Amino acid sequence: MAAWLEPPFTTPLFSTDSAHKLAKPPSFAFYPVSHGVSTSSTAISCSSLQLQPTEDFLSLDPLLTPDVSLERSTKDRRKVVRLAWEKLVRWSRSLRSKAKTDVLERTKKVVVLGGGSFGTAMAAHVADRKAELEVNMLSSSSFLEGIADYVDPSLPFISISKGLELNTFRMMSQIIPQALKNPRQPYVVLSGPSFASELMSKLPTAMVVASKDKKLASAIQQLLASRNLRISTSSDVTGVEIAGALKNVLAIAAGIVEGMNLGNNSMAALVAQGCSEIRWLATKMGGKSETISGLSGTGDIMLTCFVNLSRNRTVGVRLGSGESLDDILSSMNQVAEGVSTAGAVIALAHKYNVKMPVLTAVARIIDNELTPQKAVRELMNLPQVEEV
Repeated sequence: MAAWLEPPFTTPLFSTDSAHKLAKPPSFAFYPVSHGVSTSSTAISCSSLQLQPTEDFLSLDPLLTPDVSLERSTKDRRKVVRLAWEKLVRWSRSLRSKAKTDVLERTKKVVVLGGGSFGTAMAAHVADRKAELEVNMLSSSSFLEGIADYVDPSLPFISISKGLELNTFRMMSQIIPQALKNPRQPYVVLSGPSFASELMSKLPTAMVVASKDKKLASAIQQLLASRNLRISTSSDVTGVEIAGALKNVLAIAAGIVEGMNLGNNSMAALVAQGCSEIRWLATKMGGKSETISGLSGTGDIMLTCFVNLSRNRTVGVRLGSGESLDDILSSMNQVAEGVSTAGAVIALAHKYNVKMPVLTAVARIIDNELTPQKAVRELMNLPQVEEV
């Protein structure tokens, strides 16, 4: 961002030399258009100044003609853009030259627990990173407790699950170490706006790895980052996991708005409110508000709420169109995590004393205690409050 504040913006518009010439031509120039300037309370007459007509006045210095001024301003703007881009490229090359690859070189085997679409996509991605890398997929993760005695205490676990445990409201960062009977088990959560099909097609994607261990996050970044996948690091495990769980519930709400044909204004207002509710809960639980505005927060929310590939959004669209939840779920061959997560989210919000009107409405619709139409009326009738 600093590059955008470089010249000509930090250069004085006027020089102090005796010629009183412009050091840099301004982007805007004000010229006299009449002999009088008036306001509601005063009138200032300029007729006594005996100024030359506008054309003669402008001809005193060709730098001040509108055409030349605009051309010079355009050149300056392009120069700023070019310099900013060149600086970004130099910074990128410098970092790439220092990037470590030893983690990928040392890694011999990766095991993926679970056979879902994103687990499959991630297994394919990791296998493509190195030809001799052994990648195994196990169809279920329910046996973690059974293998706890055989797991290396230093083996890092990378969670790509998004949701909460229904009865305990725990996140994966709490579930995995407890199941393995090792509270110090190395743990990383991987999240962000990423559809499995696009990752498999090697389309440009960006995600976040979060860990309380900065070195571990950096190591996983080295392992996963490629020409098609950008990986950022974060220390905010709670913020990343909560955003990943709650965005699925918000996507159901966005789908309901779409299914009811409530328009773009409603969609924008609802998603903005939902983002605030997610931020309120995440920060109460110890997460960072910056995380919610980043890839794993707003980025993932936009993808899940606005794109038809989203399973949770599809559930919402069909609910808003009048279908029953039972009929919707029985016709789906994939899991919409937001359906089961909604109740747990509201219980968690109650625990932390956070009001979440939009996400609570979704939970009530899923429980068949509220129709989408009545939910909209009740939400619109909430007190008019100050935005926070």
